[in-house]
Amino acid sequence: MPTQIGRYQMVYHWNRLDWNFPDAKMKQQFEANQYWKKAMPAGVKVDQQGNYYVSVPRWAQGIPATMNRIVIRNGKPLLEAFPSWEWNQAGNPKFLQSVLGYEIDERNRMWLLDQGKIAYSPSPEGSQKLVIWDLNTNKLIDSIPIPNEIASYRTSFLNDLVVDNKHGFVYITDSGNGEGWTGRVVGGIIVYNMKTKTFRRVLDRHDSTQDFPGFVFSIMGKPVFKDRPLKIGADGIALSADRSTLYYCPVTGRNLYAIDTALLRNFNTPLEKINGAVQAIGSKGTNTDGMHADNKGNVFYTMLEGQGVGIYSPVSNQFRRFVADDRMLWVDGVAFDQKGYIIFNNNRLHEMFAPEDEINWDYPYNMVIWKAFVGKDVKSYLYAN
Repeated sequence: MPTQIGRYQMVYHWNRLDWNFPDAKMKQQFEANQYWKKAMPAGVKVDQQGNYYVSVPRWAQGIPATMNRIVIRNGKPLLEAFPSWEWNQAGNPKFLQSVLGYEIDERNRMWLLDQGKIAYSPSPEGSQKLVIWDLNTNKLIDSIPIPNEIASYRTSFLNDLVVDNKHGFVYITDSGNGEGWTGRVVGGIIVYNMKTKTFRRVLDRHDSTQDFPGFVFSIMGKPVFKDRPLKIGADGIALSADRSTLYYCPVTGRNLYAIDTALLRNFNTPLEKINGAVQAIGSKGTNTDGMHADNKGNVFYTMLEGQGVGIYSPVSNQFRRFVADDRMLWVDGVAFDQKGYIIFNNNRLHEMFAPEDEINWDYPYNMVIWKAFVGKDVKSYLYAN
């Protein structure tokens, strides 16, 4: 019997994250300090060999490794530092400090966006960077620092990225909430030219990259940070299959926005012209964290209020729910396995970083990686002809 579109299942689940530690002392410190209480799976991706990866941003002290591959030990999914424990040294700007967003492209290369900051301290010089890693040879290709004038070491919150190898560009969202979940927001989009190795910041503090004023939302009927509303600017980002349209959205707001990438690829396009070219596509009916476009022109977006994943079709200009489940509390990232499934994860971010500990740590499904069937020939935008 063929798999039904929309059928979903759990791939991995945890009551709390745990690592395959290289030594007993490291594990003992992790347990004694209860660092796992702030260890949250953010982005999930699969490489061409079928390995699962998960980023764990260092938004608090004590996160053992910010970039990880999932390994099975004694039947349990554990995290293992990737590409190595050395490469995950906290406090050394040369190595990975705090990764939230990353991409695995059609050439099996991993593009890692290092936020540079740990526990909301300003990013040290050289720590904010774009790291390119070859998964076929397991070697570093390049590490490109993102300077203060492109993303302020104080206010930047480098969130997610999409890769366009056809034209040689990377597009990055800066949520601009580097001073904390409830501080001021300095959102924007960063464009990286692979050929010239230069960055340009656009849509800085534009309405579309900022938090929506006074936005308060609920998950499962529970207001999120109700006394001090979250403020998070541009976050979700998706590139259309033909590479001509960049979609993005803030977390604290429901609208989806789009812009023509031809304007962004030309670093001589006046900033005012870019500001005036933003299209408001409309409300998704939910706020969103991660997004990802497929090879058919559709955009998949996580539904925080809707507890699942939705699809935007540019052809019909319509938003619709694709999958939803009561256990999908804060669906963070969405990606494709190139075998007809989307993979996505939920992590209870709103409860993990709430003022008081609101999580039952014995519940086995606090954090889940899911997969859902989308159609046998549906893949990531990266694999569009």
